[in-house]
Amino acid sequence: MSFSEILNIGLMQGFAGLSLFSVLLLMGLGLAIIFGQMGVINMAHGEFMTIGAYTIYLFSQLTETYAPALAQAYFPFAIAAAFVFAFIVGWLVEWAFIRHLYQRPLDTLLATWGLSLGMQQIFRSSFGAKEVSATLPDWLMGSWAPKDGLDIPINGLFVMALTLIVTGGVLLALYKSRWGLRVRATVSNRVMANAIGINTTRTDRVTFAIGCGVAGVAGAAFTTIGSTGPTSGSLYIVDAFLVVTFGGAASLWGTVVSAFGIAQTQSVAEFFLSGSNAKVLTLLLIVSILMLRPQGLFAAKIRR
Repeated sequence: MSFSEILNIGLMQGFAGLSLFSVLLLMGLGLAIIFGQMGVINMAHGEFMTIGAYTIYLFSQLTETYAPALAQAYFPFAIAAAFVFAFIVGWLVEWAFIRHLYQRPLDTLLATWGLSLGMQQIFRSSFGAKEVSATLPDWLMGSWAPKDGLDIPINGLFVMALTLIVTGGVLLALYKSRWGLRVRATVSNRVMANAIGINTTRTDRVTFAIGCGVAGVAGAAFTTIGSTGPTSGSLYIVDAFLVVTFGGAASLWGTVVSAFGIAQTQSVAEFFLSGSNAKVLTLLLIVSILMLRPQGLFAAKIRR
């Protein structure tokens, strides 16, 4: 094998790591908002990703059945709908369950774990136990070949672009919008935030719903690289928590850096080891670093 071939394989493996990074980052962003900013352990976060994935599938089926002429244009609208549907369900979940469990992390964990199992059963009853795949537009198919022997999937490029847009939007909203100001004030000092007129109850509800909406977008991105089943989201929940914990609770920048590091380490390791061994190596590195720096890569303030 020539050096050029080895380089091309390395570049494609690195790009595969970027695709994994994109999904992990979108999942981690939503979880960082909910867990990092609010201190809520949401074990059902993966199911909100599944809501987004099934939304894309439904839009695909409806477009094929009733409006085949829109087959090349439905996907961006379906992504927006994935955010909206996950946002609405997140809003209802916070109102029905989460608002009664603040400052009770163990109860929150158990309640959202039960919610996760219930949502999986709803998906199974509604869509069946088998995995399904959306029909993607033609412009998402194929690959881009910048040089001979190097093929980069177009759907991976699209997922990366979507991730950059969502990440930029979340960071901009958190640091430049009135909602972000309320969130940061509530995280810094809830009592003082209430005293100056911030409705912290409404802030909590909107924040939780936005985190769920971002997970819905992660599910929409996931449909471009994999099929969707009732348990698809739960497969990413552990990795999402690792991303947030490793990056540092309440640090969105830490989430970005952590997702990139974990995805690239696992992707490169899979080139030399089996998938399970690569996973073990990645976990060992994360645990080793957390032993030296238990607050994560980027320490940040937590809610008092």
